[in-house]
Amino acid sequence: MLILGPIASFASRLERKESIMAPARDANVVKLAVEMRTLDTKPIPYLGEFSLQQPLAAFIVELCTHWKVDNPEFYALQYTEPTCHYVTEKNRGRIKDGTVLHLVYSAARTADDILQKLKKGPQQDDKKEALESLVKRSSDITFAHEFIAKQGISLLISCMEMQKNDSPLLPNILLSFLELMDHGIMPWDDLQPTFIGKMVSYINVQGTLDTRTLSTSLTILENIMLNSQANFTTVQSQIALPKLLHHISNNKKVEIQQSVLAVINALLQKSDPQKRKQYATTMSSRQYRTVLINNVLIHTESGNIGADMAHQLYMLQQLLLNQYEERMTTSMDANDQDATDKIKELRRIAFESDGDTNRDVTTRRPEYKKEYKKLGFRNDINPAQDFMDIPPGMLALDNMVFFARNHSDQYAKLVLENCYRADSHECPFGRASIELTKLLCEILQIGDVPTEQGQTFHPMFFSHDHAFEELFSICIVLLNKTWKEMKATTEDFSKVLSVVRDQITRTMNHQPSTLDNFRTKINNLTYAEIAEIWQQERINNEEQEMQAPPIKELRRQLEPEILELIQQHRLRFLVEGTRFKSARGVRAKDKFRYCRLSPNHKFFHYDDCDEKAVPSIDELGKKISIVDIKSIVTGKECPHMKDKTGKKNAYQLAFSLILESNNVNETNSVDFVAPDEMVFNYWVDGVNALLRQRMPSLATSRDLEMLLNMEIKLRLLDAEGVTIPQQQPVIPPPPPNYNFCYQLP
Repeated sequence: MLILGPIASFASRLERKESIMAPARDANVVKLAVEMRTLDTKPIPYLGEFSLQQPLAAFIVELCTHWKVDNPEFYALQYTEPTCHYVTEKNRGRIKDGTVLHLVYSAARTADDILQKLKKGPQQDDKKEALESLVKRSSDITFAHEFIAKQGISLLISCMEMQKNDSPLLPNILLSFLELMDHGIMPWDDLQPTFIGKMVSYINVQGTLDTRTLSTSLTILENIMLNSQANFTTVQSQIALPKLLHHISNNKKVEIQQSVLAVINALLQKSDPQKRKQYATTMSSRQYRTVLINNVLIHTESGNIGADMAHQLYMLQQLLLNQYEERMTTSMDANDQDATDKIKELRRIAFESDGDTNRDVTTRRPEYKKEYKKLGFRNDINPAQDFMDIPPGMLALDNMVFFARNHSDQYAKLVLENCYRADSHECPFGRASIELTKLLCEILQIGDVPTEQGQTFHPMFFSHDHAFEELFSICIVLLNKTWKEMKATTEDFSKVLSVVRDQITRTMNHQPSTLDNFRTKINNLTYAEIAEIWQQERINNEEQEMQAPPIKELRRQLEPEILELIQQHRLRFLVEGTRFKSARGVRAKDKFRYCRLSPNHKFFHYDDCDEKAVPSIDELGKKISIVDIKSIVTGKECPHMKDKTGKKNAYQLAFSLILESNNVNETNSVDFVAPDEMVFNYWVDGVNALLRQRMPSLATSRDLEMLLNMEIKLRLLDAEGVTIPQQQPVIPPPPPNYNFCYQLP
């Protein structure tokens, strides 16, 4: 052991020396493995190094020399993970230490081989093999460039046109075509009408069709409509909504239903306004809604709708709701007779009974202003002025008329209820309807372009022919109900709207399947429940904020200051003094003891007193020096409570001051029984503070928590709306120099 120790030490020093002397490894050189995939017998893989600065062609020549393979220009490198794409000068940066590559035929040669097999006569096996290979390679943009440059797309289209609808080659032809076109190398505008007609024929076919063929054809048509305005009209003229909906009802495959909805959404997006309105009306009809409800939305409650299907339903919902944008952004025209008649109809339904409809109009004209005011219009002389602002523009008037016509009893009841309220407490129907319509447009984002990531849809919008108008009818009744629950006045209008907004959004988050379910849920969500939810959320947010490290650090820094404040409060309470119950037995039950702390905090003055007496400090004949107090004990540890019998909790308010010597009435303690728990806590805390000890009562903990929270909230007022970070920001490195002086010219 004595010999091996120095030898081992010398070996370790030598190893360290060698490692220090070894040259540094070039960062541009990586270690990798390459497998040969073109030969029938796989040779031993190449294990070596590759310089990232070396041209790929030179490295391929080196590999071909290693395996003794001719024509290195026919070969290329290919990644193995995650996708088998060719290695190019642009993506070679993905090569790292430990990367495994394949040496395969180049994209150009592979494309030539596939094209040769596709050009052969009726050899189905060769074509099938070529198409299977093409499907795998079409996602590689390097291969796609080579294949398209060799007129591969035209050959694929020719092959497709020669196939029957039930051909087993057709799915792979269409899949390859779609993958190649997705790279954007060849524009969709270059497609011919004959090709588009062939795609549409697959959609309109009466017999059964392979699922992949149908799904891919739908996706191709969707891409044509979205990416080629020139060819959009060709697709639109040949495709029909009944044929599309037929595939949803007769085919339970999710990918088919999803592709059909994508095509419908493309039609809605790219059509001109007039045609888009026709499509929207058709899709909102009961017949088509029933198809969606029974075949697609039926899976909503079970949660079986995937992300892609949810996105298509979101798109359809948003595009249908956006049809209200035109009315939302249309201001009232003074010459619009139809709009003027609608305003008159609102007044007539609310205030004229059937027996009054034939009365002379001139006799009622002076009352119009009064009635328009009762209807809640701001401009009671000319209510049309209320619909000048956009949004919501004329959409608000449309909603009001729909509510009055289709829910006339509720409309009349709502208007008449407010007629009998005081002016300050009435809920103005006209103003409420306009603001509610604007609120619904904001919640539903009417007019916004659908996002690519959106997935939130509401099944209830597919349950009614006029879903938006019916939603308004439900919410205007709710607004009046919430107004009454809040006992609101006209000054509280914005507050009521904020509550209604929360009621609507929270109910919609439950995704009720029908508007009737929505009505039931939202009516159960009262103002009291909303207020309770807000309160709980506020508490939760405050608790979460209080757990942030910066807030904890602030609490730690503020705690000594707050404890000092509590201590001063306790000592002031002791200076004011307290009347205690006597602690000398039953015979003295009517006796009391009064005790005060001297203003200089050096003595306790105490003495017996009457039940209502409040003696001054000079009237108290006995005193204790604070320096003579050894400790304070409470409860059963008090000398006057050790032999005490009686109620079980009689000792809980007792405390004793234990003295250093027997210089007070020849006893070593002064005993007290507090009148209540608060006095007990304050005196125990105060005495402990005088003895320079921790204040132990729960009252101190409560006061500390309350005052700390109040102080932190006050200090955070300037940071309102700012998110408190969980970690402190990284301190930037110091500057290279501190020459910040700037010389003025």
